[in-house]
Amino acid sequence: MSIKATPIAGAKLLTPTDHTLVMIDFQSQMAFATHSIDAVNLRNNAALVAHAAAGFGVSTILTTVAEKSFSGPMFSEIADAFPGQKMLDRTSMNTWEDAAVIDRVNEIGKQRIVLAGLWTGVCIVGPALSAIDQGFEVLVIADACGDVSTEAHNRAMDRMVQAGAQPMTSLQYLLELQRDWSRTDTYELTTGIAKKFGGAYGLGITYAKTMFGAHEG
Repeated sequence: MSIKATPIAGAKLLTPTDHTLVMIDFQSQMAFATHSIDAVNLRNNAALVAHAAAGFGVSTILTTVAEKSFSGPMFSEIADAFPGQKMLDRTSMNTWEDAAVIDRVNEIGKQRIVLAGLWTGVCIVGPALSAIDQGFEVLVIADACGDVSTEAHNRAMDRMVQAGAQPMTSLQYLLELQRDWSRTDTYELTTGIAKKFGGAYGLGITYAKTMFGAHEG
């Protein structure tokens, strides 16, 4: 039987409305011992993800652990993207074992979960494996996660991928939400986030627009 291609996106690609983003423990105490990624890249990548999710209206859960007593507040780059949104503070290292978080997951009611946070081997592995075990589809934004060493981060990613989690990157997340430059209602949002947080890619957009008036699409 022959296979016929059609110009339709695959079901595995993310859309703004088909998943819940959970951003976990982006807090100063956790960041101090994170060495698999430098702090500047970590903060930029986390900010890119947060602003992409906020701009596209993605259902998003923000959660911290021991915020007042030990770990400190959520990175301002993330909190600023969701003004007024409540942080769900936990005692459990595994976010999936916190009743308030799970109540929110169930309230949102989406089968696809996207995770980012610190540390990969504790704060991300726990909910990833737990969600997969309960039948959820899980994606992990690998460069918006970090751990105490590169080895710790990589082994955590390996463990999750072997269990069925799908890895992706922060810029990939943004561009997958946009996916077509003819979607003019979110064009300026997407390129604006990329210019601010997208590193060299953002610089390229700024250069092209400034020098030539060029634009994607």
